[in-house]
Amino acid sequence: MLVPGTSLMSNGLMGVVYLLWLGYLFVGIAIISDIFMESIESITAQTMKVEYWDKDKTQHVTVEKQIWNETVANLTLMALGSSAPEILLSIISTTKDIEAVPPEIGPSTIVGSAAFNLLVISGVSIIAVGSEDPEKDDFNEIKFIKDLWVFAVTSIFSLWAYIWLWICVADSYVSITEGIMTCIFFIILVLISYTADRVNNYRMT
Repeated sequence: MLVPGTSLMSNGLMGVVYLLWLGYLFVGIAIISDIFMESIESITAQTMKVEYWDKDKTQHVTVEKQIWNETVANLTLMALGSSAPEILLSIISTTKDIEAVPPEIGPSTIVGSAAFNLLVISGVSIIAVGSEDPEKDDFNEIKFIKDLWVFAVTSIFSLWAYIWLWICVADSYVSITEGIMTCIFFIILVLISYTADRVNNYRMT
């Protein structure tokens, strides 16, 4: 019971109150996440000036180059920004009583969010992307993946994440070694994705 006297309220009224309260919390999380994502976008949008020789090697050409690699930024900062609520919820639920058995709400929110990102957001993104020419925009237009290598790497690691999670929790116990290996897998994912992105950019140029 959150507030004294709420048990005297009818179930229907309590349902309305809880729905309004949940909506209020969702709006607050959306505002905080939006500010966080804008901060991350400001960081990743930073550029630096780089000088190159022209094709004739007679003079320097100055161009602006992004400091952050787009693939690395998406896998680290952008992922952290979009998943911050679930990460914080899992950390808070675990550290409230460090000696007790952690509740299921932390892992459940992370798994649910990952499944939502992998399936729903991918599907909506494919549907939402239209043609560069508005007159030729067609709902049934075939979409193409710009960087297939990076997409393949992230897809494989996404599936492996679910398999690895099952391996870790199958015995209802997560060891320190499994936690360290999980962090190592993430580093490997970033390195392989960055390499695939660089190879793809090299082939395109």
